[in-house]
Amino acid sequence: MKQLLVLSGKGGTGKTTVASALIKLSNARAFADCDVDAPNLHFVIGMKNEPERNDYFGLPKAKIDMEKCIACGTCISVCRFDAISEIDGIFSVDNFACEGCGVCGIKCAANAVSLHLDVAGERMLYKDKDRLFSTARLKMGSGTSGKLVSAVKKQLREEVQDDVEFSIVDGSPGIGCPVIASMSGADIVLIVAEPSVSGINDMKRILETAETFWTKSVVCINKYDINVKMTELIEEYCHIKKIPLIGKISFDKQAVIAVNEGSSVVDFDCISGNAIRRIYDRIVCLYLKSKGEIAE
Repeated sequence: MKQLLVLSGKGGTGKTTVASALIKLSNARAFADCDVDAPNLHFVIGMKNEPERNDYFGLPKAKIDMEKCIACGTCISVCRFDAISEIDGIFSVDNFACEGCGVCGIKCAANAVSLHLDVAGERMLYKDKDRLFSTARLKMGSGTSGKLVSAVKKQLREEVQDDVEFSIVDGSPGIGCPVIASMSGADIVLIVAEPSVSGINDMKRILETAETFWTKSVVCINKYDINVKMTELIEEYCHIKKIPLIGKISFDKQAVIAVNEGSSVVDFDCISGNAIRRIYDRIVCLYLKSKGEIAE
């Protein structure tokens, strides 16, 4: 199964708006939302049934058995994350601060500290007729987003039918661990760029990340007409680096209306929707042998 990944170097560029439109235009049967810190693709794609839910276990957390504890304070002194505190002789662990390294347990002379599995989020799998949608939500304060993204992609691969030829993945914004995890195994990356100083800088960084993985990248510019000068700089950069620029999307108030209604912009006859249709056609012509198979 081939994979088209939609990314952006920063939040707010319209990545999910573009991804949801591509899912609708392609009639994708397998897709995923890997923005596990703030997933919202499900608001647009219209999966009406309840998903299968499974706990996601991240890093283990320390737990202190006060019946064994001799109140020596060693655990506090060796914890580099200041996750252990003592009040009136009672020792406790702050799960938000604990990184699960286990040093406290190793150093505890009374064997009063042990590591336990901790629920760090929830995986969700939607099944609707012949469509499959994998997503997850990370619990606040958890720091294993990259690992959870890998779990989202894994459950999609394990559940997808053999005759499904491609999938579309809405990745996380930025260039951190969840983006790297999203990029693993992708055949082509569509980067949604924004014509701003930070948008250009973040686009460059994510292109460098994709190059590290030897992953084919293409770029589209969203809201290109709000800053024509910055748009020209993006076009120039793509030309110099020989990165295909496959489309530009105008700022469109109808897109805001569509998002607020939980719809896709391609459900409307509007400027932005028509621009994304042209982008989709170019992806098909340049990188797909047919509307369901990404070319080698």
